[in-house]
Amino acid sequence: MTSSLQTPSTGAKWAVAARIYIPALWLGLIIGISFIEAPLKFTAPGITIPLGLGIGRRVFFAMNMVEILFFIALLAGSLKHGAGKAWSWGVGLVGLMLLLKTAAIRPGLSARTDAVLAGNSDGGSLWHYAHIGVELCLTLALIALLVMAAKRSIGITGQ
Repeated sequence: MTSSLQTPSTGAKWAVAARIYIPALWLGLIIGISFIEAPLKFTAPGITIPLGLGIGRRVFFAMNMVEILFFIALLAGSLKHGAGKAWSWGVGLVGLMLLLKTAAIRPGLSARTDAVLAGNSDGGSLWHYAHIGVELCLTLALIALLVMAAKRSIGITGQ
């Protein structure tokens, strides 16, 4: 007797895993770095503004490189095995937030950091608020993707 259920191919399994693990890992990265490490760094004893900015610059550069890799893997998993219109919109929104953060906000923050380190500014700017806003939007979009992927993996439809 043969089973009517088909075993998914290795590529399909990878795509399902990517749809769940990548948003989950990306969320952990954002929560750990943007929402925990960055604000607490400046409250640590002995951390000066220049030292905190120097550390932050390196950490956020590395984080951004990992986010780009996450997005490429997420996109590859989505394109290889179609995931529905809502999923596509979610991935598009994540990509847009990443592009905005990488191409517009990071250069503005870098210029602001340069001015603070040169002594030409006291710090704080609208760039920081823009970064926080985009991180919040990215977080919500990743949560939505994770919920959609979890629902799909346990057989709840409606995407």
